[in-house]
Amino acid sequence: MSIKLNIPFKLFADCIPVKGANRGVLCDLQRSNIEFIPNSLCDLLHKYDGYEISSILRDHTKNDHETIIEYFDFLYANDFIFFTKTPNLFPPIKMEYKTAFEITNAIIDFNKSSYDFKKVFSELEKVSCKHIQLRFFSKIQSNELASIINLLNRKSSIIQNIKIFIPYNLQNTKNNLEKLLKKNGRISNIIIYNAPKTEVYNIKYQGKLLYTIKNIIDERSCGIINANNFVINSNNFIESKKYNSCLNGKISIDALGYIKNCPSISEHYGNIQNNTLKDALSHKDFKKYWNITKDEIDICKDCEFRYICTDCRAYRENPKDEFSKPLKCGYNPYTNEWSEWSTNPLKHETIKYYNLILD
Repeated sequence: MSIKLNIPFKLFADCIPVKGANRGVLCDLQRSNIEFIPNSLCDLLHKYDGYEISSILRDHTKNDHETIIEYFDFLYANDFIFFTKTPNLFPPIKMEYKTAFEITNAIIDFNKSSYDFKKVFSELEKVSCKHIQLRFFSKIQSNELASIINLLNRKSSIIQNIKIFIPYNLQNTKNNLEKLLKKNGRISNIIIYNAPKTEVYNIKYQGKLLYTIKNIIDERSCGIINANNFVINSNNFIESKKYNSCLNGKISIDALGYIKNCPSISEHYGNIQNNTLKDALSHKDFKKYWNITKDEIDICKDCEFRYICTDCRAYRENPKDEFSKPLKCGYNPYTNEWSEWSTNPLKHETIKYYNLILD
């Protein structure tokens, strides 16, 4: 079917164009996909959504008509737009981020520490945290891990999703880890890092075992920005427009037991041994980064990926500037090229400043 010149077109509400410095992307939030598009098309979609294509043609010279028709042929063929005589009946997605709870996710780091997991989980329950990451920086046996997870094995627990990071250990056989997944429905992923090779095992109706050759030394390994970490859905998109895409709604406990917004950030708000998470949350500075959006961050604000990308305020290109670009991002929105951030000579002094350990 061909496009209709004299019937108004509408973008599907979950297909949102985002303009960058040099190109745009069309974020398809329902299909979790992006399409690269010229900025000129971004401008057309922002200005003329709900208009007839014929009116767009009238507003442009004949030299542009062929290109405009090609744009809309592409959009229609890929189900990004539809035609309707009642465009007012199809409003855009409301950019309102709502959550019933102050804390939505937590990172708990462990490295031969002695803090009490039972108390940690109890504290997380008190702040209604449903999603947690457990990151182990020292070897842990599968039976020890099972004992920790068993602390949550009661129907009343509010914690719904657990992602676990553990170092590779020959004694933790694939079968043992599969059993742990199958026995504990709350576990979505077990990531085994520093493995001999990268492998992924999907456990039917459960979660995933992911083996990766990447090594994780400690919390300093966090904060890397790359396309593999893009999250393309409406909830993340809306949150990223309104709040910080990494730190909003997050609470953490580092490997020494200190309560933080993120384990990589230096500021802490007491130790879990003698402080509560609620006390930390009530501190006037705990949420200082929550409202820093990508639209405010240097260079990120010009990036077409800014609403599907994560952020990092712990490691910044300029440590003294809260609005500086994430140090561990190698993307240049002005050239649309990715490069390895860790080998960029312009970043070496900052890498030393943060005492980062590079692979």
